[in-house]
Amino acid sequence: MAEEALTASEAARLVGVAVTTLRTWDRRYGLGPLGHDAGKHRRYGPEDLRRLAEMQRLVGQGVPPARAAAWVLGRTIPAARRDGGGYAVAVGSAGPAVRGLTRAALRLDSAELRQVIAETLNRDGVVTAWTDLLAPALIHIGRKHAATEALVEVEHLMSREVSVGLARVERPVGAARVLLACTDEEQHSLALEALAAALAEAGVPSRLLGARVPPSALREALRRAGPDIVVLWSQTAATAHLGQLADALDARPAPKLVLAAGPGWAETQLPETVQRPDSLAEAVDLVTGRHPTAASPSGVRR
Repeated sequence: MAEEALTASEAARLVGVAVTTLRTWDRRYGLGPLGHDAGKHRRYGPEDLRRLAEMQRLVGQGVPPARAAAWVLGRTIPAARRDGGGYAVAVGSAGPAVRGLTRAALRLDSAELRQVIAETLNRDGVVTAWTDLLAPALIHIGRKHAATEALVEVEHLMSREVSVGLARVERPVGAARVLLACTDEEQHSLALEALAAALAEAGVPSRLLGARVPPSALREALRRAGPDIVVLWSQTAATAHLGQLADALDARPAPKLVLAAGPGWAETQLPETVQRPDSLAEAVDLVTGRHPTAASPSGVRR
């Protein structure tokens, strides 16, 4: 992070959000620059940028902004080491299941991670497992990484095992009329993988193109697959490409539903026909509500 104080536009560009987002975070949650004097231009220092980066990471993982801001403003920063050299990851009120999963990740215990993730998905289903266990664990590890610049290997291993667990959810047989893709240069695909698994659990086949889908590739996929439903994921404002939404809307045959998923779209003026779900559960509800082959609400837990 830069040492000199930055303007709001410079800080927003560095963090990867819109300037209006910074103003909203300041006005609603008190997440403005430290030591700001009323009537003067806001200037963001290194600590302000660190807090904003953490806020963006949390929101990107699906935490409601108000809750994310509370964590950012109330948490303790020190990266205290335990005996033996491991970093402790505080999970606050997230509960013992999240604490246990993060401890397994810190030990780089891929076998335990795989077992716990599989058991939770089988027992609770994808939406609950993602919302209550997987996303919180990823968030807390990500927070510690952001604060310490350590634990890269832990974060990578955890992400990999979550991805593998979601991919093992049994896929239904049938034509895939739902297309899931990250926008151009968007590298964060785990939430979209969770959506694919949750839809599979609900009996809805889907095609998952994954991360960093350029406009030309998306247009070709739309032409070849002719999906009824298109979901485009963007985690940051920098990857919220309206042109790709326009490509989805202009596809022929026209999709019945286009969703702009992810926090990157939060400050974007979306076309009226595009819907923006606020959670994994809402995205599943929107897709299954428009998909005739979806399973009954009771669902099947695999």
